[in-house]
Amino acid sequence: MDRFQKGMLARSKCGHDAGKVYVIIQVDEAYVYLVDGRIRTLDKPKKKKKKHVQIICNQHDVTDATDVSIKRLLKEWSKEEEK
Repeated sequence: MDRFQKGMLARSKCGHDAGKVYVIIQVDEAYVYLVDGRIRTLDKPKKKKKKHVQIICNQHDVTDATDVSIKRLLKEWSKEEEK
């Protein structure tokens, strides 16, 4: 079973967006597709190689997600992380 799953949170390790947290919405052989609800919306996900992403082991249900719900999920996670 692949350790990358839809609905998991992931932090970018490389690139101009290093350190930014996204939600995985799709997984294929070598890539994951990431969204943040603001710049990277569900219509335009970021394609990133799996080796350039660090998984945060929180998994959420994103089957009926919207950009607003993705933003809310990431905001709630960042508040928990600050504690």
